[in-house]
Amino acid sequence: MTSSDKSDRANFEAALLALGLDRAGAVGLQAQLGAALRGMILSGAARPGQRLPASRTLARDLGLSRATTLGVYDQLLAEGYVETRQGAGTFVAADLPPRPALATDAPPAARVSRGADAGRASGGTAGSAPAITDVRPAEPMPADGRPRPFDPGLPDMARFPHRHWARQLEHAWRDPEPALLGRADPLGWLALRAAIAAHLGAWRGMHCRAAQVFVTSGSGEAFDLLARLLPPAARVHVEAPCYGPMRDTLEAAGHLCAPLAVDDEGLDPAGLSSRAAAVVVTPSRQYPLGMTMPLGRRLALLDWAAEGDRLVIEDDYDSEFRFAGAPLPAMASLEPGRVVYVGSFSKLLSPTLRLGYVVLPAALVDHAAKIRAQHPGSASLVAQPALARFMETGDFAIHLRRMRRLYGQRQRHLLQLLRSRLDGWLVPQDAGSGMHLVCRPGERLDGRSDRDIAAAAQEAGIDCRALSSYPLAPEGLNGLVLGFSAFDEAQLTRGVEILTQVLTEG
Repeated sequence: MTSSDKSDRANFEAALLALGLDRAGAVGLQAQLGAALRGMILSGAARPGQRLPASRTLARDLGLSRATTLGVYDQLLAEGYVETRQGAGTFVAADLPPRPALATDAPPAARVSRGADAGRASGGTAGSAPAITDVRPAEPMPADGRPRPFDPGLPDMARFPHRHWARQLEHAWRDPEPALLGRADPLGWLALRAAIAAHLGAWRGMHCRAAQVFVTSGSGEAFDLLARLLPPAARVHVEAPCYGPMRDTLEAAGHLCAPLAVDDEGLDPAGLSSRAAAVVVTPSRQYPLGMTMPLGRRLALLDWAAEGDRLVIEDDYDSEFRFAGAPLPAMASLEPGRVVYVGSFSKLLSPTLRLGYVVLPAALVDHAAKIRAQHPGSASLVAQPALARFMETGDFAIHLRRMRRLYGQRQRHLLQLLRSRLDGWLVPQDAGSGMHLVCRPGERLDGRSDRDIAAAAQEAGIDCRALSSYPLAPEGLNGLVLGFSAFDEAQLTRGVEILTQVLTEG
């Protein structure tokens, strides 16, 4: 170890010992220590490859329980900040790129057109962008409206907290506030925007203000707003495969969607073009393949955005449903001045609510508000005050925790069924999160097309999706997407029985 290495280690350990943890604060000690270590790693105070103190030593030095420090290390490992080496301990991840000082308020203004709407008015097509809901595409439902296994991306509506929701609706509209009876704020009900900001702080590690949150009728409307913020005819990188309605909305607005293939770690920043104005990514859980983007790639994406005054658009569609540990922090928590965050309540509560939101960097809020005033959204005001109270009272967080446990049980049940009954036919991905499983073909399928299998399954009464049918799917992509969240264990068991017949008798 060089003298410089020894100095770095001594400075890091001194900084750790100097941490001021608020033992009487509202934020738990584990969350405080985790945030402090993330900050040290991102700022360079703890360098890539540097060894962290043993969990027992750190607990003793800071006067914490070892369970607390172990919990912090486990979470940082899941998020990609640290790595473990057999018999050697825990180290700062070695593959993190060098980081400049974070400029969280740096406005990505140069590439975001302040006159984009005017440019489209003289010949662009932004105004014709279709109104698209945020529900991920699904096969047609049966005539009775009930989903069939394995229709992906649907919450379990039988577990929707109807009684609590009805109480909040009745409270909001029995004696409505005067503001509810006047002209609706085009940015959304302020109390809901504040509740969303608080939720993102607790669940996604984001620190944003209510003023940065715009309520939408779903992700389709969010992308329509973002299309108007971008320069006319902008080049926008998208993942391949991707969420089709997002691409359709951007292209309808006159932008060029430039696809980038994903690998086992998601989108590779090495393929990003200097000519692009933005990139749309699903880093917490790539849609539809399900992999999580590691921290090194996230930081490289943010560096690309900072170098060219570009935007990273983070589509975060079901990250709350992580079955081991806390949900991973959003990319927007790393450098909020460069990231637009798109979220929705369709998967968390119900697609019938038709409510979502977009969180903008502070520097873009005023311009986006002017665009929204000219092009009001279609999110209904009826549900917004009820949803705000539902979140403020804690009922929303309770519902999410309940559904996270339930979906985790259903995923494990489906994995066990697939491994025991379809071994050699399908190879399921154990993602530990989300609302669907991706299954690659096993050797016994002998080259059968996933589209042929999906069509046969549809005729047999189940709805699995062919991977090759997703927009921009690369040549050779083959597999099935099986949703599990909306179905109980008996339905999943029956669905696997039908799928087994389809595969083995086809």
